[in-house]
Amino acid sequence: MVSLDGKTALVTGASSGIGRGIAIGLAEAGAAVGVSHPPFEGESERAAAVVSEIEAGGGTALALEGDVRSAESIESMVAAFEERFGAPDVLCNNAGIVTQSELAEMPVEMWDGMIEVNLRGVFLTTRFALPGMLDAGRGSIVNTASQLGIKGAPELVHYSAAKGGVIAFTRALAREVSPTVRVNAIAPGPIETDLLADISEEWRAAKEAELPMGRLGQVDDVVPTVVFLASDESGYYTGQTLSPDGGDAMH
Repeated sequence: MVSLDGKTALVTGASSGIGRGIAIGLAEAGAAVGVSHPPFEGESERAAAVVSEIEAGGGTALALEGDVRSAESIESMVAAFEERFGAPDVLCNNAGIVTQSELAEMPVEMWDGMIEVNLRGVFLTTRFALPGMLDAGRGSIVNTASQLGIKGAPELVHYSAAKGGVIAFTRALAREVSPTVRVNAIAPGPIETDLLADISEEWRAAKEAELPMGRLGQVDDVVPTVVFLASDESGYYTGQTLSPDGGDAMH
């Protein structure tokens, strides 16, 4: 089993979905985890539930409010994490949103909101966590991209562009800060989370027929990849994008 004993990890968007699974998976591997959540109704309670689950399993966790749209908020969140745990050994930039529109009808505000959360948010959290990691002389950053950042999709041009930007960000930063800090990304395919709760049965059937693995993914299909990239077992990986996507992109 991959071990993260003695390590610390900060995970954004960790109160639900893939981020929740990542936080719990890192804790089960031995890391002390900062469970970051956005400042929206119900999110602090969800984050507290994640912390309670980690602690019930014998782990250590701390709920942290952080709005990835705000430099001030993220700087304060990282400072709170470092006050408790020191510089993170692992940073998982997972916070993200999904909206849908054809580009010819897309409100400018929808485009800006997507880039603000899904791309600028990765920059902001990394910007404030990275100095401590560099000073400590170690670290692993894992960014959550998407298979759509590789292959694209209609009505998701803004999402695809943001996630493609995350992949480019990952590669460029890896060249800048490796080997001191390794930087990698994951590009999951369609995963069964609340984000897919409203999809039609027709869409689900069509997507499952299209996927080489014949099914939508589960959060547990994604978490082991993140734990691996966070660990010393992936010590020769940097600038990579690993895709637990059921064969959707095949890049």
